[in-house]
Amino acid sequence: MKNLLRIFFLLILFTGIQLNSNAAEKVEYLKTDWSFKGLFGKFDRAALQRGYQVYTEVCSSCHSMKYLSYRNLAEKGGPEFTEDQAKAIAASFEVKDGPNADGDMFTRPGKLSDKFVMPYENVKAAQAANGGAYPPDMSVLVKARGGGVDYIYSLLQGYEDPPEGVTLDDGVYYNKYMYGNKIKMSNQLSDGLVEYSDGTNATVEQMSKDVTTFLMWAAEPHLEARHQMGFKAIIYLIILTILVYFSMKRIWSRIKTEV
Repeated sequence: MKNLLRIFFLLILFTGIQLNSNAAEKVEYLKTDWSFKGLFGKFDRAALQRGYQVYTEVCSSCHSMKYLSYRNLAEKGGPEFTEDQAKAIAASFEVKDGPNADGDMFTRPGKLSDKFVMPYENVKAAQAANGGAYPPDMSVLVKARGGGVDYIYSLLQGYEDPPEGVTLDDGVYYNKYMYGNKIKMSNQLSDGLVEYSDGTNATVEQMSKDVTTFLMWAAEPHLEARHQMGFKAIIYLIILTILVYFSMKRIWSRIKTEV
C-alpha cells in the first residue's frame, strides 16, 4: 500500500512539473518564412552570405564559432563563397601559431584550414569582458536552444522596456522572448547597422533573419543533402511498396478460394 501511495505521489509530482514546464514554454515566437524548412527546403545563398556579414561585424566580437573553418564558407550547401573569396576572408584575420624554430609563438594571416578566430583567449577572459556572463559559442546554438531558429530570430527582436513593477540590475536587459525575460546581452541590432553589399535594406528584422539562417547552416551544414536523401528514400519506399503489392496480388491470384 505504501509503495502504491509513493508511486501515486510521484506521478502527481511529475505531472505538475510537466504542466509547469509546458506553461513556461507557451511563448508565441515571431514567425517568418524559412527557405530551409520542409522536405524540399534549401538555404538561401544570399541570406547565408548576409548572415555571415552580420555575424562578423556584430556578433563575432563576443561569440565564437569554434566548430567552423574558413574553408566551410566555400563548400557546397553553405554560403558558397568562391575559393578566392574564402581565402581573402581567412587572410583578413590574424591567427596565433607556433612555436617557430626559436620556440616563439607568432601571428600570421589566416588560411582556409584554420578554425574561426576566437574573440577571447579563454573562458575567464570572456567572462571578465562581459560582466561575469559567458557569451555562448554560436556553432550549434540553434540546436541547443528550445524553439530553434524561431527562438533566436525572436530573441534578437525581443528587446523592450520592462513592464511596470519589474526591476533590472545594472547590465541586465528585458527581452520578452528570453527565458525569465532577463538577459545580459544588450540589444545589438539597429536599422542600418551594416551595409549589405547586395543592396538589401538592413532592417533589424532582415538582419535577424539573415544571421539566424547562417546559424542554422552552421549547426546543420548537411541539411540539404539530408533532405535530398530523405526524398530519395521516400521515392524508393513508394516504389518498393507498389512492387510488393502487385507481387503479393499475383501470388494470391493463383490460390483458389473455397466456396
